[in-house]
Amino acid sequence: MYKAIARNKRNTVFIMVGFVALVAVIGFVVNLIWAGDPLRTGNWTVTIATIIGVGIYVIIQYFAGSSQALAMSGARQIQKADNPRLYRVVENLAITKGLPMPKVYIVNDPAPNAFATGRKPELAAVAATTGLLDMMTDSELEGVMAHEMGHVENFDIRLNTIVFALVVAIGIIVDILMRMMWFSGGRRNNNSGGNPIMLIVGIAALVLSPILAALIQSAISRQREYLADATGAMTTRHPEALASALEKLGQYGKPMIKQNSTMAHMWFGDPTKPGAMSKLFSTHPPIADRVKRLLNNATKF
Repeated sequence: MYKAIARNKRNTVFIMVGFVALVAVIGFVVNLIWAGDPLRTGNWTVTIATIIGVGIYVIIQYFAGSSQALAMSGARQIQKADNPRLYRVVENLAITKGLPMPKVYIVNDPAPNAFATGRKPELAAVAATTGLLDMMTDSELEGVMAHEMGHVENFDIRLNTIVFALVVAIGIIVDILMRMMWFSGGRRNNNSGGNPIMLIVGIAALVLSPILAALIQSAISRQREYLADATGAMTTRHPEALASALEKLGQYGKPMIKQNSTMAHMWFGDPTKPGAMSKLFSTHPPIADRVKRLLNNATKF
């Protein structure tokens, strides 16, 4: 189990390198379209400026992303008196793991789901939907929230915040560039350094960038979900409860009312509507695979 956890962490590092490389490629394309081919001219100013701009945006989102995610989900902070059941489950898990008590939120949504966010355990927040609270037994609820506290313990919340910022940044950059290219007319052909092939490649790269960003986001999330499942099961010593919660999610789960693909990777279960490409772009592993792993390793937790 610990080898699997270490492998997931290594894979996440490799995938994050892929995100950085994607940002660098977008910077190169921006340079190509608006300042000429940097390989020919030696002028990398626009590329460097793009990378620095994305870096600044990610830093800003690093500090503001948690609040933004909570606002986007419609989460409402509660105290123990508001919902003693959920609050005490989180409180007991925090004591068990020796973690600071996170802020607790409830999302008014009939879809069973939960998520964790924050830059670090001291600033963490966990949220559960009303649908999750209605559907799960006490042991199943504990399993789900132990999974979310696993994200806190493993610092997945920090990684998720950075991924959230990068996905949004890439989407904004590509959208702006495509609009600028559309309205700038033929002037961009002159800036491309007279190389139409490079220009075509650059435009193709812009079109594909959001798709690649979604694939990287999905790959990162799937790795962290397996790790959080293992961490949660080790915390409660009751993997069957988490497996049961996942089975209920698979059987009765439904899309969230408020959907946002940029924060889909933060949720306990996929909050979006399934589609033809759902397996390729899914931010979560198949529920059957997660249940199988938990039950096959039940004696090892």
